Amino acid sequence: MGNGAEAVNVRWIPGAVSATFKKMPMTADEVICLVADCGLQAIEWSENVHVLPDDPQGAEALRRKTEAAGLRVAAYGSYFRLGEHESPEAVFAASLASARALGAPLIRIWAGGHASAEVGDAEFARLAAEAAGVAELAARDGIKVAFEWHKNTLTDTNESAERLLREAGHPNLYCLWQPTVALTPRERTEGIRRMGGRLLNFHVYSWPDGKRGPLNAAEWQYYFEAAGGTGGPRCALLEFVRDDSPDQFRADAQTLLNLLKGGGFNG
Repeated sequence: MGNGAEAVNVRWIPGAVSATFKKMPMTADEVICLVADCGLQAIEWSENVHVLPDDPQGAEALRRKTEAAGLRVAAYGSYFRLGEHESPEAVFAASLASARALGAPLIRIWAGGHASAEVGDAEFARLAAEAAGVAELAARDGIKVAFEWHKNTLTDTNESAERLLREAGHPNLYCLWQPTVALTPRERTEGIRRMGGRLLNFHVYSWPDGKRGPLNAAEWQYYFEAAGGTGGPRCALLEFVRDDSPDQFRADAQTLLNLLKGGGFNG
């Protein structure tokens, strides 16, 4: 996938995923205040946490609040999942309505509900065709569609993610990326490089030994360097804070800002 990417200067925009705060819990207004106070610049608003599907009025109001605080909408994190609906495009349209009103440049979807090793060729082809269908709907609104990079989906390995994009064959399909615990550090960076321009935002967290920990700057320097100069601009969005702690979020936000500035990754 990376061979079609143009070499450009990447500017990483620091931000947060609003689902990070669902167990604290925080209202949308509180999320906006915390994110802005930490000096971050963007929010991925999560469906069923702070924005409901098929609620353009509520989504538009949240868009105005986000922008009034000097922040941008990074994405709409939908929970639409391939292979779960008899009329997938009708279900997706409800999420798309909120994404459109929110002013989201991309909408996140999930690549099925089973590990890629468990999905046969016929089912894989059906899911790829479904992905192309929803990508076309979003393209009409100028909204990109990006798969969550996650275990027990068709993006659980680098090879399967590439295959899904290839078989779907739609130019409006992309991937988000996060350091999936099931992959080794080497496999992670290989995936970043192979995605090239098809890779959009990062979900930023550190899970040493499979448990939430403070954000590890050395680890993430490795990932940002792997992204190199392809694609962009992209958002680096904090997620999975240790102990769901606002204080830990503040510390992680400062680590991220220092990393992006010190590594020259945001300009």
